[in-house]
Amino acid sequence: MGCWGIGSSAYGSSDDRQSKAALKQAYQAGVNFFDTADIYGSGHSEELLGRTLRDVRHQVYLATKVGSLPHSGKVMPVALDHHHIRLSVEASLNRLQTDYIDLYQLHSPPVNQIYQAITTLQELKEAGKIRYIGVSAKSPDDAMVAMYDGRVDTIQINYNMIDQRARENDLLSKCKKYGVGVIARTPLAFGFLSGMYQPGVKFISPDHRANWSQDQIDTWANAHLLFKQLHLNKQITPTQLALGFCLSEADVSVTIPGMMTPLEVIENTSAPHLTYSEIGIIKYIYDSTNFFIGE
Repeated sequence: MGCWGIGSSAYGSSDDRQSKAALKQAYQAGVNFFDTADIYGSGHSEELLGRTLRDVRHQVYLATKVGSLPHSGKVMPVALDHHHIRLSVEASLNRLQTDYIDLYQLHSPPVNQIYQAITTLQELKEAGKIRYIGVSAKSPDDAMVAMYDGRVDTIQINYNMIDQRARENDLLSKCKKYGVGVIARTPLAFGFLSGMYQPGVKFISPDHRANWSQDQIDTWANAHLLFKQLHLNKQITPTQLALGFCLSEADVSVTIPGMMTPLEVIENTSAPHLTYSEIGIIKYIYDSTNFFIGE
């Protein structure tokens, strides 16, 4: 379960009662991996996770991130010096109400800062503060640099039916070769693969999608229609098809859809695996279509 939306305004307003209910529903449905970051809601997402999952702490995996600083727009400032990471991990441990973090990830690190920051994370791992080291990369190319470090346990990247850059640059196969886990974020392409949005939709700040060009928004709002026959054939929702694609990718370890309500949890956790043929059709559509405007 991706927890950017809960406890923050990344996708518009959120409600703590709904967020807690969604977290409980997810756990009851068998979800055991929860991904957040210290910047989500200025730590409020971590606080919600800590309060809600406190009694089942040892039955779940908690992943959080460090480094990204408050910002608006597309420019993401970071702080990954030794002192900042040391202070941040203690704050995250406190908010999550735990004495260890299962997976601690660098949040969109510049490639020239990865090596030194991982050295600090290695120290935290040796001290028992964290169990595994990850990098949540800005792009698959940045992720490739991190993957070769040798101390990284997981890579987190965008991966979905309309963003398969991690396949195109061979990141997925290289991670498998070197034993690095892959966390596929944005499996619903920021909600657009759910079929909820139509071309012309407008987003208002602080919703992060307000920073995109209208051409990009319209392209992605239309994208789900290209896969319509597939989800109709399987008698599933567009959301379930999109999740099924990520779940069926052999080189993906886990996918983290955002789920803000119990009803979204029920729909998402019912996603099926897809057949080899269906995956091939999706990859063919992607390879034949330009989903990135101005890229």
